[in-house]
Amino acid sequence: MTIPGTTTSGMPFGFGSSTGPSDNLLIGLTCLAIFSLFYAFFVVRPRTKGGPHAPPVVTSSPVSSLPVVGTIVEFGKSPVKMVQRCYEDYGPVFTVPFFHKRLTFLIGPEAQEPFFKAPDEVLSQNEVYGFMKPVFGPGIVYDASKKNRQVQFQSMANGLRTARLKGYTAKIERETRQYLESWGESGELDLFHALSELTILTASRCLHGDDVRENLFKEVSELYHDLDQGLTPLTVFFPNAPTKSHMKRNAARAKMVELFSKVIKNRRDNPDVQHSDGTDILSIFMDVKYKDGSNITDEQVTGLLIALLFAGQHTSCITSTWTSLFILNNPAILKRIIAEQNDVFGSQPDADVDYKMVNEDMPLLHNSMKEALRLCPPLILLIRYALKDVKVKAAGKDYTIPKGDMVLISPSVGMRIPEVFKEPNTFDPDRFGPDREEDKSSPFAYMGFGGGMHSCMGQNFAFVQVKTILSVLFREFELEMVSETMPDIDYEAMVVGPKGDCRVRYKRRQ
Repeated sequence: MTIPGTTTSGMPFGFGSSTGPSDNLLIGLTCLAIFSLFYAFFVVRPRTKGGPHAPPVVTSSPVSSLPVVGTIVEFGKSPVKMVQRCYEDYGPVFTVPFFHKRLTFLIGPEAQEPFFKAPDEVLSQNEVYGFMKPVFGPGIVYDASKKNRQVQFQSMANGLRTARLKGYTAKIERETRQYLESWGESGELDLFHALSELTILTASRCLHGDDVRENLFKEVSELYHDLDQGLTPLTVFFPNAPTKSHMKRNAARAKMVELFSKVIKNRRDNPDVQHSDGTDILSIFMDVKYKDGSNITDEQVTGLLIALLFAGQHTSCITSTWTSLFILNNPAILKRIIAEQNDVFGSQPDADVDYKMVNEDMPLLHNSMKEALRLCPPLILLIRYALKDVKVKAAGKDYTIPKGDMVLISPSVGMRIPEVFKEPNTFDPDRFGPDREEDKSSPFAYMGFGGGMHSCMGQNFAFVQVKTILSVLFREFELEMVSETMPDIDYEAMVVGPKGDCRVRYKRRQ
């Protein structure tokens, strides 16, 4: 006799039985358990964490009604559009579940304040930007200890201080004039491509020094290209995935270390030979000594150079392109830009550019660059990791962002809020003029170069670089856009630039 619910061996169904129903039952229970764990970990937990004062959670998406899937697909299609929608639907502080992660967004000057003011012990960058380690190398910036990182940042700041910028201005102008000679008297070209080439030429002259710029530029630029192409959306989640682009990236970094190690050795072995004028940042990095008394390694010197080139190359070439196209697309602004250049240089349009001219005497060109950065910031999201609970006050409400959340701001959305910037979708450089100063309506309204304790230390170099290039360009050539419309913003790229027709026609001025 058998007991009901058991097999002939006396075991319950699913335990030692080879019959069909027991196998199906076991499979069904396993699937149910997996689904329950998945649902609890990816759906319930991200939505219930944080308590009553946590920001509202985005639980639906017009893309799909399925939990988790909808917001992920919407975010993948266009992060900026999704953030804009959620801001309109949920207010300045909201949380988006992203698999098992929580992405909490702060939009608008008031909400953004703790993002810019909180110390690293509260909102950290290290946990967020670790995917850059294969590009920069070990022990660089976000992979360095706090003390070493401070020394590295200080050495970068020393290389970008005003005294050095004055010398960089002449170098940038010289590179620009040499590059523009190859254009001939007239023609048509892709301005984005051209300014990308010119930006890396000027950056190499200032960062690497004359010996590298004159003898090794082609090799350095090719290696940089492979490093740059090795940074993809996949890299953020799987920085060491065995992809072709990652393998080329790794090989390029190893070759870059080898190349600069030879440059460093040559400079040290031959101190009496003039390798450069001594103002290049490579010279500064070579002399770095950490607080524990150890010297910086050649690999770390190379990593810092790569980090600076990454930080500046995209921002400057993209911003110079957008600034030029916005000016050309606005005839009244273009006329004023040319008049400003004529006022500065008078009867000597070919006169040398100096730091004072660029820094003080071109307010319209300066504000045009600021406005291009407001409308088209190269970085659409800035991210931190909450090591502790974070208090936020916005729109009359108090929120607590729970420890473990990813905390984000979006310059692309935050700098197009109509309550902060009037007619926010219009190119209007005069909004920064002395009579309006919309960027000063609150401390964190303008985020063209970030803000607070982590604002971009290279912003003064970027202004000098871009304005010097454009000053020479607009004085040397008459320019007009080929297309009648502005290119779109390429939100699919890691660093956001123009997408579409960037061609211009040019004719050398007589």
